[in-house]
Amino acid sequence: MSASLASRLARPSLAFLVALLFASLASAQAPAPVVSTATPDVVALRKLLSERFPGAEIGAITRTAYLGGLYEVQFDDRLVYTDAKANHVLVGALWDTVAKTNLTDDRLRKLNRVAWDSLPLELAIKKVKGKGERKLVVFSDADCPFCHKLEEEMKGLDNVTVYTFLFPIDQLHPQAAQKSKQIWCSADPVKAWDDYFVTGKVPDNKGDCKNPVAATQALGQKLRISATPTMILADGSVLPGALPLARLEAEMKQAESEAKKLAKK
Repeated sequence: MSASLASRLARPSLAFLVALLFASLASAQAPAPVVSTATPDVVALRKLLSERFPGAEIGAITRTAYLGGLYEVQFDDRLVYTDAKANHVLVGALWDTVAKTNLTDDRLRKLNRVAWDSLPLELAIKKVKGKGERKLVVFSDADCPFCHKLEEEMKGLDNVTVYTFLFPIDQLHPQAAQKSKQIWCSADPVKAWDDYFVTGKVPDNKGDCKNPVAATQALGQKLRISATPTMILADGSVLPGALPLARLEAEMKQAESEAKKLAKK
């Protein structure tokens, strides 16, 4: 989110908190929003928001059923909710209190889907487990403790092809980029990656072969990935965090089902 927008929306009032509570209660029975086309109301609202938040990147605008028809607006990398005149903006997550689902997060995952055919998979470490029929992308930092945790959980996955994009975050782990290069430059990058997470040892080379580390760092930045591990599932949805195996399996299953639906459209 742009700095000007963030500063103007950073301090929630009591009224906002009350509104958020009612919104979450209302969402329990509200139908899922449908993305609006460029109808006159959406065009007018986009113009108003552009005037009131100059410099902000305004994405999809959706008319919802929440609280009599709030508009859902994608601002930079987050969602906010507003009325048709943009007089009030609600910042926060809407929850389905029955299903205990974060509706805002779910919508963001759909809006920010990544097209699989746009991913340069040849720049990833490719590991096939079993038949490899399922697919999963992971952006991972060699020195990220949560990446270590996810690697441990993924040992339980089967029938999957995992594409690992080396994504060292230099400001957090200054040695990770060099380690990533040495792993890539080994005779068997898949084995070297797995061995590193078990032993902590990197292959004995200078990491000076032709490697994709700079390119995969740029790719992650382009996709607005800011933390590791971050996964891309079969439907293109982006999912951050070191999930336990059961949760990861559930998320992958849901994404595979969604991918089949999208393929039929």
